[in-house]
Amino acid sequence: MRGPENLNAFPGKKLFRRFFLFILFFTLPLSLLYAREVVITVVDADLDIPLEGALVRSWTGETLECDTEGKVRLEAPDERQVLVRVTYPGYEAARLILEPGGNSFTLALRLGDVMESRELVVEAPRPGTSETKSGRSVAISGRELSRTAEIGILEDVMTSIKLLPGVGYAGSFNAMPSIRGGFPGDLTAVLDGFYIERPYHWGGVASIFDPKMVQSAQLSHGVFSARYGHTISGLLEVSSRTPSAEAAELEIGVSTSATSMSLSHPLGKSGAVALMGKVTYWDPFVWTAKQFIEEVRYVSVAPYIRSGAVTAWYRFSPDLQWTMSGFFGSDGIGVLYENEDSESSIQRNRVDLRFLWDNKLGFLTTGLTWNPGSDILIRLTGGAGLLRADLDGGITSDIIVRYPQDFIDRYPGFGFDITDEYHLEQNQYINSREMIRNYQGRLDFDWDLGKGFLLALGAQELYSQWIMDEHFYLLLEQQTDSLPGYGIPGYVGFPMDYAIDVRNQGLASSGYTLLEYSTDDKRFGAELGLRLDHLYFIGRDYVIKTRPVLNPRLNLDFGILRGAGIIDALDLTAGTGLFSSMNDLISYIEPRNGIEDYELKQNRSWTSVAGVKIDFDSGLSFNIEGYFKYIFDRAYMYADVSPTNQKPVYKFDGVGRVWGFDLMLQKFSSRWWDGWISYSFNYARYKNPRGTDEDSVDEEDATGPDWFFPSFHRFHTLNLVLNLKPVNHFNIATRMSFASGVPKSETGGIDVYPVLLDPDGPGPQPDTVIAKYKRRSRYSNTLRTGFSLPVDVKFSFYSFNKNGKVQSEIYFAIENLQSLFYVPKKNTSFNSYTGEENEGSDNASYEMPIPMPSFGFKWSY
Repeated sequence: MRGPENLNAFPGKKLFRRFFLFILFFTLPLSLLYAREVVITVVDADLDIPLEGALVRSWTGETLECDTEGKVRLEAPDERQVLVRVTYPGYEAARLILEPGGNSFTLALRLGDVMESRELVVEAPRPGTSETKSGRSVAISGRELSRTAEIGILEDVMTSIKLLPGVGYAGSFNAMPSIRGGFPGDLTAVLDGFYIERPYHWGGVASIFDPKMVQSAQLSHGVFSARYGHTISGLLEVSSRTPSAEAAELEIGVSTSATSMSLSHPLGKSGAVALMGKVTYWDPFVWTAKQFIEEVRYVSVAPYIRSGAVTAWYRFSPDLQWTMSGFFGSDGIGVLYENEDSESSIQRNRVDLRFLWDNKLGFLTTGLTWNPGSDILIRLTGGAGLLRADLDGGITSDIIVRYPQDFIDRYPGFGFDITDEYHLEQNQYINSREMIRNYQGRLDFDWDLGKGFLLALGAQELYSQWIMDEHFYLLLEQQTDSLPGYGIPGYVGFPMDYAIDVRNQGLASSGYTLLEYSTDDKRFGAELGLRLDHLYFIGRDYVIKTRPVLNPRLNLDFGILRGAGIIDALDLTAGTGLFSSMNDLISYIEPRNGIEDYELKQNRSWTSVAGVKIDFDSGLSFNIEGYFKYIFDRAYMYADVSPTNQKPVYKFDGVGRVWGFDLMLQKFSSRWWDGWISYSFNYARYKNPRGTDEDSVDEEDATGPDWFFPSFHRFHTLNLVLNLKPVNHFNIATRMSFASGVPKSETGGIDVYPVLLDPDGPGPQPDTVIAKYKRRSRYSNTLRTGFSLPVDVKFSFYSFNKNGKVQSEIYFAIENLQSLFYVPKKNTSFNSYTGEENEGSDNASYEMPIPMPSFGFKWSY
């Protein structure tokens, strides 16, 4: 397909359009003979007041305006259900299905600042829209985001996403959760159709998605459409807030640690532009924390985030609309730890640590949406992005090592005395400079074929350039059965001096085609798609050839019941398909890694999902889904490190088996309460066939050749989100989670052992034996850390003026209430030079150690 201009050359285009118009004008008068009058009432979801002036767009294209009682009357056919769309300035647009036989319908709109825009109304959602669909995705609206994400010292959309079914618990300061047992890095994020490389602040502590700049978010973790790819775990589609073309709007937000502002202005009556900015001020918070938390006292540069966003749209004609989104953000933190001289019976030491992180991320994307006919939609998008991350870290130690009595008794051959000591000076560091550029373009074509069929085609090119300059200098140890010169078991110390200088490029080419079908009564629907993905990898002076992969996908939807007693709808869904993605590890590949043509592979997964969804007439919805994923060709890396050889080894034959089920009971917005409860069970095991046992050095992870639970795995995750509205203008929002523990190793006692320092090295301290302590540990399939139980509460006060132009919200919240009475436990850490356990090191909490109060104020006009 060459592009949109090909549509004009389609030989049957004019004939097809004339035939469609003939059928429309011939059948419309007949349908009115068998029609009924229906009344639609549009109200505010929170205040339950009528919305005068709300616009109702019928299935025929006619637009009607609600009267002073929020009502509108129109004719609807008797023999089939039809769809209407309702919009109102400052509120989220909504759709309403008029079922046969009904004469009165009520629709509640929620605040959301959503623009009314023309869209192609077909049975399937248009590309880029958010929609909850069993077996495929779950969506969360702007209203739900404001209640669950605008809270605490970090207001982040990911806070809400982590409360959805299928998402593993990750804690407050981790925006990279596991999605249905997948590795955290497998989650791919898209903003307004633009794939974002590493959309995080502080290396993954928080995402770049501020809830005040987001209209809605959709997490696809089932067998989602072939329109999207580049993931084997989950796809997060985020939609920016659309500015209003009716009036200028201003919103100011102030919270515990940040100030934000957004300003939008119409571009005539056909478009609008919005600017948004956010600045954090963590200095007062850090100063306060320094008074109570020892580790915080060494923060030299308070964590900061500076970000800005722009969104614009313009409708050139009823059939052609332009959109644009841009973002730029920076974040950083600095730590300077200067330890006072400390002394114990066997050690005196001074350890200094420095850590400085600076990260910048920006992208700009634009698109055109064209309706050349009522049955065709074409969307063309393109954009560019840039990421720059700098890290400077180091540890300098000046240690007086003494020899304890148990070491002297166990190793008398060394001839040490209790009064002997050794002055050990060490300097370890890491310097990293990383830059990523990417450019992408995409074309989507949707054609409503009639009779319930929709044909979609698309193609995308994504070019990435990775520039990495890194230098590591670390001091490591290797076990040996015979220490040189002594002939007894022990460890040999050596430095690892490793540098990375990478200039890699990748061209990811994708194409898809799919066919959707749905009956008029929604009793049956199907989607059959095929996606092709290929990566062309280019190094500095070499090329690695790869094979393209095909990803077929099939979804079936069955509408079993409609309007049966208390059940509004009961639907069954089933789907299966293949997915692929490129692991982030490929950006570090160098010629010395020895990767041959066609050895480099994309991560693959075969996913199957089956689900049941029941909507009740009381506003409740229940959804349960079961899934199985077989993961293959997964990339992994292990270090082949010894005194004579130091290099990473890349393999592409990792496998995994993941199965589980999720359920969600949701109460939609009502006068008194709403929210949801979700539960997820997950069983995930992975295997690296060519890994080695030496890779299992991390006490809470395993990467060896046997099947293992990954370090992030949790069997059970339960979330409760409850919004109570005891009186008008007041809301109590609660968040509570229960999550079982992550794997921990089986540990033994702490033993002393000899270390021969760098026997062949050029340093000033070769052939010297010191005493250190090590705790034997091994991977366990059964041991787990303690469960996590975070509890947060938010109290919100709302106010509106009579004409609805001025709105404000004040909230007060407390996070981590559970820390007053419970802290999960894990294995303790210890001082490797003294053997003494570190106090408080058994805390497995992923939250702050004390309850954290916060407040916020939001005002809009």
